[in-house]
Amino acid sequence: MPKADLVVVKKSQYSLTLYSKGVALKRYWIALGPNPKGTKVREGDMKTPEGRYLLDYKKTDSNYYKAFHISYPSVADMQRARKLGVDPGGQVLLHGQRKGSIMSNETLQNSNWTNGCIALINADMDELWQSVAPGTPIEIRP
Repeated sequence: MPKADLVVVKKSQYSLTLYSKGVALKRYWIALGPNPKGTKVREGDMKTPEGRYLLDYKKTDSNYYKAFHISYPSVADMQRARKLGVDPGGQVLLHGQRKGSIMSNETLQNSNWTNGCIALINADMDELWQSVAPGTPIEIRP
């Protein structure tokens, strides 16, 4: 598969699509947190951020099969949180399944089981791992 230069998540459609030069390469089924509507505002709200970020590095010490770190919070996220007097949170990941999980792919992906991260099944995470380099933009849409 060609290298992706953009990752687009559509939370309402539970989809993640890889793009290269404006052309969709592949679409994946994702799981989110238990409170998926709306953007992340504070630590512990179980929401996935919305906006444009970077998949800034591959996280090698994750509790998940494989994981990319998402560059949340942005300056705007931090300013919003400061105005609200809350901690914006952090450590938002795009990751595979929890290490040691015995649940089926279908069971996991039919539930919002993350704490606000974006989750793929491990086989899909393997493809993304090969196709996406650190520094690739990710757009997370409602």
